[in-house]
Amino acid sequence: MKTNLLRAIMPLVLVLTLVSCSSDATEDLVMPADAATAKYDYNNDELALFDAINQYRESIGLSTLQPVEYVSYKSGQHNDYMISVNEISHDFFQERSQNIMAVVGASKVNENVAYNYSTANSVLNAWLNSPGHKANIEGDFTHFGASIRINPETGKKYYTNIFIKK
Repeated sequence: MKTNLLRAIMPLVLVLTLVSCSSDATEDLVMPADAATAKYDYNNDELALFDAINQYRESIGLSTLQPVEYVSYKSGQHNDYMISVNEISHDFFQERSQNIMAVVGASKVNENVAYNYSTANSVLNAWLNSPGHKANIEGDFTHFGASIRINPETGKKYYTNIFIKK
């Protein structure tokens, strides 16, 4: 009797084990190490955001940050995620951060996100009025990446700006 019950349950246990080990939500967060050489095609708004952040940092005596295309790629992935769930968040930041550390050799990673600002200067001003976001902009970082994506259904912009220290 116990053997028959065990035989009946084993296939179910096997299926549950296989299914529980995969996560569709985080599959696209991990890329091979050679992805660090991937190219990111910056739009004018993203370039304006880089310039605005660096101008602000220079104005307060900090060094400028250098863009890293892979970090912008990861920022874009996060914007795509936020658009897909129609919500601004830092979901999966830990996974994103660990991936960036592994791929580009960062020792520190922080992130700013925003939604529905029309220009780089307007989102920068909003971040500067928030202590946590401002701390990231003024932080001890050497590089950064950014992505600005537009939700095709609403026309609203989503912003992800990731700061790293190498």
